[in-house]
Amino acid sequence: NFSTSSFCLLGFPGLESAYPWIALLLSTIYTIMVLGNSIILYVLWIEWSLHKPMYYLLALLTTTDLGMGLSTVPTVLGVLWSLHQEISLNSCIAQAYFIHGLSSIESGVLLAMSWDRFVAICNPLRYASLVTGSTIIKIGAIVLTRSLLLILPAIIRLRFFFYCRPHVLSHSFCLHQDLLRLACSDIRFNSFYALGLVISTLILDSVFILASYVLILHTVLAVAARGERLKSLQTCTSHILATMVFYVPIIGLTMVHRFGKHLSPLVHVLMGHIYILFPPLMNPIIYSIKTQQIRKRIQGMFYMERG
Repeated sequence: NFSTSSFCLLGFPGLESAYPWIALLLSTIYTIMVLGNSIILYVLWIEWSLHKPMYYLLALLTTTDLGMGLSTVPTVLGVLWSLHQEISLNSCIAQAYFIHGLSSIESGVLLAMSWDRFVAICNPLRYASLVTGSTIIKIGAIVLTRSLLLILPAIIRLRFFFYCRPHVLSHSFCLHQDLLRLACSDIRFNSFYALGLVISTLILDSVFILASYVLILHTVLAVAARGERLKSLQTCTSHILATMVFYVPIIGLTMVHRFGKHLSPLVHVLMGHIYILFPPLMNPIIYSIKTQQIRKRIQGMFYMERG
């Protein structure tokens, strides 16, 4: 029995007998995710050669990934370990705020990183004057303000809705659209406002990122030497991979929600977990492999421990 002010979190439908193994797998993923992002942040902090504007953005991206993982781990593992399956309305709304806010922050940071690569490749002589520490701080402040303040009206309204439908969520964490599905109040404002936010943040960010890489590719192809082309493109590899890791799960989850009504609930659950876990898990791996300074510093740390 669930009270009118609480909701039932959904695990993996049909796989209840495998919960201990799924819990072990996700616990391992969360541990790797937290350790990976923590190591990246530690390296960025202690390595003076990385105290540059472009790595400030990486620090913000890593902090965002860490926050995304920590905001979902209590409910995801709580359901699987049978610790709790119920979440209060206030806790659910708070979790939805952090998930959507952090997702918007990550999108904004990826856009800022694409601008950094655009200036570095297309206008290298002005890079030092354009991409400064103060500029990055201002960009970070804009991204945080846009992401954490603009979603507040829609999030706050969730507290005053009447939820008359069965209080069973589609995932083991809370999402804005999931709560709207259970509400019997007038949700038109939230629906249109959320759509406007998605268009003005995630979609617009992705369009600008794509445009920046079209211009970067145009500039690189104009370079005569093949070696210089490859060298220029290699500086973008980690960011391109991070962008794909972030946007592909979002597109997949959106397609499943929009066109997958006939699909098994398990498909929705799996896509939701990929959306939440994949970027925070993969980004530390991408940047530790593709960024030479970070890779060497991490290797040095492990060699010192062995020594």
